[in-house]
Amino acid sequence: MAHSLADFYRRRRVLVTGHTGFQGGWLVAWLKVMGAQICGLGLPPSTRPNFFDANLLDRGITSFFADIRDRNALANAFADFQPEIVIHCAAQTNLESAHRDPVQTFATNVMGTIHVLEEARQTGSVRALMIATRAEKYADRGWFWGYDKEDTLDSSEPCSSSFAGAELATSAYIESFFTTSKTAVATARTEGLIGGGDWAEGRVIPDVVRGIISGEKIVLHDSPAAGWLHALDAAGAYLLLSKKLHEEGQAHSGAWNFAGAESEMMTSQQLAETFAKHWGGEIQVELANDGSSEKPAARLNTDRSQTQLGWAPALPMEDAIAWTAEWYRSYYSDPASAWRVTDDQISRYMRL
Repeated sequence: MAHSLADFYRRRRVLVTGHTGFQGGWLVAWLKVMGAQICGLGLPPSTRPNFFDANLLDRGITSFFADIRDRNALANAFADFQPEIVIHCAAQTNLESAHRDPVQTFATNVMGTIHVLEEARQTGSVRALMIATRAEKYADRGWFWGYDKEDTLDSSEPCSSSFAGAELATSAYIESFFTTSKTAVATARTEGLIGGGDWAEGRVIPDVVRGIISGEKIVLHDSPAAGWLHALDAAGAYLLLSKKLHEEGQAHSGAWNFAGAESEMMTSQQLAETFAKHWGGEIQVELANDGSSEKPAARLNTDRSQTQLGWAPALPMEDAIAWTAEWYRSYYSDPASAWRVTDDQISRYMRL
């Protein structure tokens, strides 16, 4: 797959929203390695440090700091760059922020997605649009099997409900405007992502890294076992699906699931302790006693991705955590090494 992706994306015009974030940043870094022509559109990085600055991602690409809620800015980027492929990663994913400001969460995740859909519809150069969403959109029914695209959308809280709205809007656009269009559209659902360069609040690995560096006690919210993917496994899924949309069109439109193996699911505590082991030490993890235990994660059924795309995670969970620890150790030893470690991990991943 890696060689075919490199051949396909060389000099291909790709617009990535959310390129200043963790997920979009890894995607842009990989596209740069493959020689794509890249336009990134996103808000300024929200943390210090951050993956975007650490990897000097603005070098060699067209980069706009803009909000996807600003339709004029988005329209100008589409018109100026004329992308062939659009990968939409910009989203509000933090549960606490979603509760503090649900209006912004719905505006970003629903209307932001609609703005991207509309610009893709109006821009004649676009052949493929891939929209990244999250697994929390399913209503939890307590099932032991994985959730699939027909299952009920989750409306229990603002973040998951906003992703449900984005999925419904995308489905409406596909049925109303893209069925006979030369532009093919798909959504890609993932579970929790890990990897180097994430410093967002309220995520397991960033919280553990901050605790290790500061020497302070690490307090995590209790969580049931969940699936995790390395950011490169997710980026590989996005790149593969976008390639298929571009080459084969409507046969690959609709909803797709990408998730780790059920046998490798971990709780937040297990993830934190395994990360610490690969960092090179032991940590004391305290579970928050505030009644905020997370609800069970909705496992995703990846049968379609496996059978029709031939996709499966290339990194076993233990390796994914080891690569993540390697990235952070290198960064805190020498922050200037971040881009070299990122490029090295991408190159190693492409050889798997």
